[in-house]
Amino acid sequence: MGTCAEQGGCPSDYLAIAIAILFFILLLSKSLLPFLVHKVPRIQGSGFWIPLIQVFASFNLLLSLMMSASFFKFRRRHSWQFCYVWAVWFEGPLGFGLLLSCRIAQAFQLYYIFVRKRLPPVRSYIFLPLILVPWITGAAFIHLRKPLNDRCQFGVHWVIPVVFLHALYVATLVVFLGAIRHIEFRFDELKDLWRGIVVSATSLGLWVLAYILNEIHDDVAWLQVCSRFLLLVTASILILVFFSISSSEPLLSQISLRREPREFETMGEALGIPDSGVLSQREPAPVIDPNKPLDQLLLNKKFRQSFMAFADSCLAGESVHFYDEVHELGKIPADDHVRRIYMARHIIGKYIVAGASMEVNISHRIRQEILTTANLAHPDLFNNAVNELIQLMKTNLGRDYWSSMFFIKLKEEANMRSASHELEQMTGWNFSPRLSSVNCHDDPFQQEQFPKTSGHNSHDSDPSSAKNC
Repeated sequence: MGTCAEQGGCPSDYLAIAIAILFFILLLSKSLLPFLVHKVPRIQGSGFWIPLIQVFASFNLLLSLMMSASFFKFRRRHSWQFCYVWAVWFEGPLGFGLLLSCRIAQAFQLYYIFVRKRLPPVRSYIFLPLILVPWITGAAFIHLRKPLNDRCQFGVHWVIPVVFLHALYVATLVVFLGAIRHIEFRFDELKDLWRGIVVSATSLGLWVLAYILNEIHDDVAWLQVCSRFLLLVTASILILVFFSISSSEPLLSQISLRREPREFETMGEALGIPDSGVLSQREPAPVIDPNKPLDQLLLNKKFRQSFMAFADSCLAGESVHFYDEVHELGKIPADDHVRRIYMARHIIGKYIVAGASMEVNISHRIRQEILTTANLAHPDLFNNAVNELIQLMKTNLGRDYWSSMFFIKLKEEANMRSASHELEQMTGWNFSPRLSSVNCHDDPFQQEQFPKTSGHNSHDSDPSSAKNC
């Protein structure tokens, strides 16, 4: 064991590598499941690239530990260059530091959106490099000073600032947790943040413990082997538990955690908005009058869905989908700020931001009013955008819809439902008794009318009753 403890290649090393590969495959399946299995469209913005960066940082962290902690048995040509590439850069700014920075960026978004009730003032692609600056600066300084030994380990006087940098980022997560813990989140944001703090603090503590034991007992071979095995397994657990998309894409996180088909098709259903995404079979047939204003007709769900199907066939359905989701937002009580913010952020990410999957055609002024609003829960947040889009729908879709097969089908269904409703009322309320025209011996109810135990018989009955019961 003494040889493999120094040069690598122990059986426990390869076991740890196999465990790390398994956990990374689980991480990939967790992050890619919604897109590959449920065919979810690729989202835009930080909701997509922050989880992607987390996967990248997780791979770097595992690979850096394998390469710098002597898991593989091979000869190094330039030991000091090897150590500083893997143990400093890939394990720090591109690994553990990048993972912590991504979670801090997500916590920063949660704080501004749910506590300050507005979108973050700094975009994530700017915020993330800013909070990564201390890691990059520290890695560059270590690379210049070259304090690592031949086993890619720091000296005692270098461990304290390195541990302090790690602990500082974990403490930042704790601060954000304290700022948002009173929010009643509808998804797993708070639980994921708690879990990330616990597992990162535990990993940091185990790393410090392993370092201390190796420094005290540097001549004990089995301790070196066990400590690096524990470090790699702990890092493998860390990357899987630390990964989270609930803060940026809460609905997508619910999809990724399920093996069965999606339970919630829309954000309205996930938030428990009444009648969201449901067409009641007993809903009265809409009164279809082309002379009515379009905004009044769109209040009826059956007409709205028919109009939406027509707009989708014309490849111009984003305006109607936007109206539909804003209509769902209006069902949430004004004092339910958390659910209103969830729905508003979903609408903004799907329809308002530049490059959104269903970006609507509204003026720049109105778009900026929404993006820079001081209150995401405001009841009139999307009113100007809705009014502008209704005028656009009247011009581009309204006239063609009345001559389309979608309107004809809706009208036929309305007529059929109206006739069915009238027939149901007639058959459901007409219970007037009628004289039976069948003979008594053919009437199946005759025995109930004249039971044998009674004193009546056919001879005592009325003559007219003997003919017709």
